[in-house]
Amino acid sequence: MDALCRYRPGTWLQAREDCMAASKTPVSGASSYREIGEYWDEHDLSKANTHEVEMDVDIQSSVTYFSMDRSLAEKLRTIAAHEGLSPETLLDKWVQEHTNTHSTK
Repeated sequence: MDALCRYRPGTWLQAREDCMAASKTPVSGASSYREIGEYWDEHDLSKANTHEVEMDVDIQSSVTYFSMDRSLAEKLRTIAAHEGLSPETLLDKWVQEHTNTHSTK
């Protein structure tokens, strides 16, 4: 890591500005956040000298939804609120505990 980019006493923003001063951004040639802002205030991204990039993106949800009886969901919300958890977190915790119990049998 460049010596300019290491933490120095002072504000976090000043440390970031010091780190940025070590190099310039590729499009604007700016070396500070203020200069970047000033550049993009005056320039249009659609006219910037950029190039297209092709990439594959595989977006998969990490959440699965299940239906639940309304009265049961209300009980879940009440218990979760009492424990200081979201209903989703409490349900996830319960399912993890239950599946761990079954996987050890």
